[in-house]
Amino acid sequence: MRALWRSMPLRLALVLVVLFGTVSLLSLGASYAVTRAAFEQSIRDDLAQDLAGFRAAPSARAVALLVQAESAGTNPNRLVLSYVARNGQIYGNGAIARDDEGFHIISLENGGTALNGEYLALNARLYGGRLTIARSRAEVEALRPVFVNILWISLLPTVLIALSGGLILARRSQRHVEVIRSALDRFTGGDMTARVVTGRRWSDDLLRIGDAVNDMAGAQERSVTALRQVSSDIAHDLKTPVQRVSLRLEALADVVPEGEAAVLVAQSRDEVAGISAVFTSLLQLAQVENGALRAAFTPVDLAQLCRTMVEVYEPAAATRAQQLQYDGPETLTVQGEKNLLGQMIANLIENAQRHTPDGSRIGVSLHEDADGPVLCVTDNGAGIPPEERARVTQRLYRLDRSRHTPGNGLGLSLVDGVARLHGADLRFDDAKPGLKVCVTFPAS
Repeated sequence: MRALWRSMPLRLALVLVVLFGTVSLLSLGASYAVTRAAFEQSIRDDLAQDLAGFRAAPSARAVALLVQAESAGTNPNRLVLSYVARNGQIYGNGAIARDDEGFHIISLENGGTALNGEYLALNARLYGGRLTIARSRAEVEALRPVFVNILWISLLPTVLIALSGGLILARRSQRHVEVIRSALDRFTGGDMTARVVTGRRWSDDLLRIGDAVNDMAGAQERSVTALRQVSSDIAHDLKTPVQRVSLRLEALADVVPEGEAAVLVAQSRDEVAGISAVFTSLLQLAQVENGALRAAFTPVDLAQLCRTMVEVYEPAAATRAQQLQYDGPETLTVQGEKNLLGQMIANLIENAQRHTPDGSRIGVSLHEDADGPVLCVTDNGAGIPPEERARVTQRLYRLDRSRHTPGNGLGLSLVDGVARLHGADLRFDDAKPGLKVCVTFPAS
């Protein structure tokens, strides 16, 4: 719901509701002011007409009798007629009184009680007396609740309909955006075949975005495929000559068993072995990034695989007095390719052994949390600076302090590739001291 409220269609609907509400308030306010002024002017016209009728009376006695006759059947809450003769005699159904608070109208029919409400009054002197005509403003005041009701009746359904329509459009737009986001996630996760699948009910702007994403993905797939093919071809073409050189150096070592030449032959064999390892890693990395291996995924007991890798590397750790231990459940199953997962664990252990001093502690742990199974390899070595962690998975990238240690800069690249192939998240954390590398697999 938070995402819906922040979506563009619902925000546009809210803007339109506010705009329509403002226009409705202004128009109804103007209509109320005009209608109110028209009602008050109508009352004033009626008062002027009534006064003109009383002015036609020939004498004060006639005015008094006319006022008395007109007020006899008139409700003072609607119309008040009052004529104060020269001698102080009051005729009509009301009288005008004044105190510190202002003017008041007193009913002459109900025991002299004051009348509530507001009146518009007109008075004039006739034949030595004072004539007052007052009409109630109750009709004018009744306009306000009427207009308020009109406002609610017209505005509330419009707001509800607009918000409901905006919510429906936002949900539809969110589903379409989620399709695009899912395709981008799969594409950035290594699935070069991921595309945005559009439908007939898609809006034109999202259709254009989806088509643009598909065009970009297609171009990127062709580029990556071409690059991988070039890397694979180079590795394939050079692997055989390198192996031939290795065999000839091995034969040369048998011919020159001792002396300075034998040392040079041994060094050359080590260099050729390193070159061959780089080509092997490049070929394996190209195979991992292909993504076709997902079709061959089977259930793999990750816990058993971790224990096996720890047993394999325990002798190498013992030669440097390093402590290599496994901490985790007896069994924990994930979907994946067993050989590649084993290679990933092996690379993480080798990386920890290679970059920690003698006597270090290396731990392989496995647990399951809300996000899924989590595999971690922790050491207490020098670690990786935070600013370098985003770059260590790049091909052939090595830290400055690691350039004189064995390795080719492809170990963590292969780990990252295997993690992406399995939809897992690779994360580097500070073990304080040392490095903690965690791979979080998707929940089953």
